[in-house]
Amino acid sequence: MTTTWILVANASSASIYMNKGPKKGLEKIRTYEHAASREKASDLVSDRPGHYKSAGNGHGAYIPPTDPKQNEAQQFALKLTRDLEQGRTTNEFQRLIIVAPPQFMGLINSNASAVLKGLVTDHFEKDYTKVDERTLAGHLEGCIFL
Repeated sequence: MTTTWILVANASSASIYMNKGPKKGLEKIRTYEHAASREKASDLVSDRPGHYKSAGNGHGAYIPPTDPKQNEAQQFALKLTRDLEQGRTTNEFQRLIIVAPPQFMGLINSNASAVLKGLVTDHFEKDYTKVDERTLAGHLEGCIFL
C-alpha cells in the first residue's frame, strides 16, 4: 500500500494531507500558519533604508536586495520542504502531490532535493488552502482514488 502526502500551500498557510490508498479518503496530518507573510512589507523591516550622498546635490536611498515579503515566503517554503524531507527520510510517504500557486510552487521546488522531487507525481498550480476537504478531494480525484 502506497502512502501519499498532499501538500496544499500558499505563502501564508499550508496543510499536509495523507491518503493511505483507494477509498481511504484524505486525513489532515499537519497545519502551518506563517503570519509574517500577511504583513505589510513596511512592517517586516526594522527601519527605513539607508541614505547616501553623491557629488553635488545628488542623494538617494539604498534599495534592499530582497523584498521583505518575498524573503518571508522563501523562509516558509524552506520550512515546508524541510518537513517534507523529514517525512521522506523517515519513509512516512512514498508519493507526493503539491498544490500551490505558481510563485510559491517555484519556491518549494527551489528548496526541494532531487530525491524529494522524484517523489512528486502530480502538482497543481492553484491556491486551494481555503477549500474544505470534500472540495479538495474533488479536485484531486483524477490523480488519487479517494
